[in-house]
Amino acid sequence: MSPASEALGEVSTEELVQELERRLGLDGGGGQGGAAAPGAHRPEAVQRRGVILIGPPGSGKGTQAPLMKDKLCYCQLSTGDMLRAAVASGSELGREAKKVMDAGGLVSDSVVLGLVRENLRRPECAKGFILDGFPRTLQQAQMLDALVGEEPGTSLTAVLNFAVDDEQLVKRITGRLFHPTSGRSYHTEFNPPQQPMRDDVTGEPLVQRSDDNEETLQKRLAAFHESTRPVLDYYRQRGILFQIDAGQEIDKVRQQWSRALGVETAEPAAAPSTHAARDEAPVQAANP
Repeated sequence: MSPASEALGEVSTEELVQELERRLGLDGGGGQGGAAAPGAHRPEAVQRRGVILIGPPGSGKGTQAPLMKDKLCYCQLSTGDMLRAAVASGSELGREAKKVMDAGGLVSDSVVLGLVRENLRRPECAKGFILDGFPRTLQQAQMLDALVGEEPGTSLTAVLNFAVDDEQLVKRITGRLFHPTSGRSYHTEFNPPQQPMRDDVTGEPLVQRSDDNEETLQKRLAAFHESTRPVLDYYRQRGILFQIDAGQEIDKVRQQWSRALGVETAEPAAAPSTHAARDEAPVQAANP
């Protein structure tokens, strides 16, 4: 064994890794062994991007999110699904959430943020994540910023606002159907399953949510509009808000968010449109 090899054998693996990072400039000192220069940023191994879906109940987020997930290879984090899973578990948290949800109210910020934090760190979220149903208030948006800031290489790149008239939402809501296990969504009129009340993939029974009725919907819409208006303004000021006309057919809505996120589609390029445009700014891809 050469003297050099013998010398290396006396150095721990941790010390070797630290020296390699220093030489590659990964130690924050630019490879010079000193303090990082002002504004210097340590390169991250994985760049993870986040997309937020905002829209009232029945706006089609649940239909579009799985399509987006498959196209971008991101994980889908639906706070609604996570909360319903807690309800199904019969835990104390689940029982508390059920009372609030059945009454048309909103679950506390701390509970929802805890669910987001826990699920965001799943391996399937390494490339990116789609957040559906959170944030709903300005405080939640600020809390989410703090959470994302703690995750290395993670940034929010686009917020998609699914806008639909309230009258149209009432019609949509009363016909919604769901597959509890996967979260796949259907509609008795607009997106019916191949077999009545059966999931297309598994053949298992579909269900209708207990809170999908007009009385509860009116409460949810009022709460939604009041709480999310400041959220839209918040993301508009940051320049990452895109408007989606969610009152259109499913495929046309898909084309809108595809253009907003810079995702290639099989369809020919559409004529210039204000759909899927960055709110109060020129259309610009969000670098998926």
